[in-house]
Amino acid sequence: MTDPQVAILMLGAFIFIILLGFPIAFTLIAMGVGFGYYAYFTPDQAFFDNRVFYLLTQNTFSVMNNDVLTAIPLFLFMGYMVERANILDRLFFSLQLAFRFVPGSMAIAALATCAMFATATGIVGAVVTLMGLLAFPAMIKAGYDKRLSAGVIAAGGTLGILIPPSIMLIVYSATAGVSVVKLYAAALIPGMLLASLYGAYIISRVLINPSLAPKLTREQTEGVSVLQVILLMLQAVVPLATLILAVLGSILFGLATPTEAAAIGAAGAALLAAAYRAMTWNRLKEAVFLTARTTAMVCWLFVGSWTFSSVFSYLGGEHLIKEFVLGLDLNTITFLLLAQLIIFILGWPLEWSEIIIIFVPIFLPLLPHFDVDPLFFGILIALNLQTSFLTPPMAMAAYYLKGVVPRGSIELVEIFKGCMPFLMLVFLSMALVYIFPQLVYWLPDLFYGN
Repeated sequence: MTDPQVAILMLGAFIFIILLGFPIAFTLIAMGVGFGYYAYFTPDQAFFDNRVFYLLTQNTFSVMNNDVLTAIPLFLFMGYMVERANILDRLFFSLQLAFRFVPGSMAIAALATCAMFATATGIVGAVVTLMGLLAFPAMIKAGYDKRLSAGVIAAGGTLGILIPPSIMLIVYSATAGVSVVKLYAAALIPGMLLASLYGAYIISRVLINPSLAPKLTREQTEGVSVLQVILLMLQAVVPLATLILAVLGSILFGLATPTEAAAIGAAGAALLAAAYRAMTWNRLKEAVFLTARTTAMVCWLFVGSWTFSSVFSYLGGEHLIKEFVLGLDLNTITFLLLAQLIIFILGWPLEWSEIIIIFVPIFLPLLPHFDVDPLFFGILIALNLQTSFLTPPMAMAAYYLKGVVPRGSIELVEIFKGCMPFLMLVFLSMALVYIFPQLVYWLPDLFYGN
């Protein structure tokens, strides 16, 4: 076999092994070292003199020394502390009263709560699970349609992948070598656009068919003054919104680096938990443990991916794939469509972290040929990854929700059907970004110039 054929065998074997359920990070390292030993082998050398071991140690050091990745544990800690601050029920209740005159008020409140909480935590499973426990039973009790209620929670819970400060964008930044600050600026309008499309869909659907979301009863709204609503918003919404805006604003306006802003966010989340009297030793210990575990997973994914991709490229696999794609004679639009279709399909069996760290680097060398900006490409991927949580049969948001709702209240198929309209809205937002690229470029150009 030629070296490029060995590289393709390496990629195929990796995909087969992870589909069997083996840990992805260590599979990457094992495959990289195994095939790398063959790639770098020279006769008459001692076993540990093979250059693949030097490559592995250098990649490990590079990952641990990466300034961009330092922000990940801090943002994770911020998210885990916000999750444990016992703020979600107050947030949902206050937004529900604030939107009480809007059609589908509870659904709109659930969407706004999901968006804020997902943005603050960046943890899809936590947002969908907690909202499934809190908002879904309340919406069903109020007579809301099951599918609409499930779709709102599942779709709203995934917005934290896209809306800054997103951990996914930090990982993409480290992978593609794009500025995190510019990525955050570029993602803001598409993220708000997608959330707005969700809200517009809910309101229009309820206006067409009011039986899907009955209005709040007089008993629920009677005696609630504007002053009470304002006080509730000040207690529940304003502190979390202030924390998010402080972190995001300090990054966008150049007052702090992403790592410094993440540190501010982590400290602010801890203070927020203390202010809500939710700071206990056990919760702090649990947040630190979860932060360390998730950070270790991401870092070892990077170590494995960089080792795997280095060996894959050395064997000529990257060049072979590039020649194959160029041989298809694609234009820029068809290349982007093909790339997004592949990422859409990969989203079924894989998490977003694996897609970004392992498979996105395959597309990056092709971007200059098709004159595609890595910044623009990253935002399209961030939008596309929303679909991985909403698309059957592996719609993880649906499984998170099904796992916590009362037994017999809704079937998994109904949750899938409830997600479908929101999935179509993700595709619509991607189309709008294709057609109007200034949705991505306007804020980065405004803040930082061309």
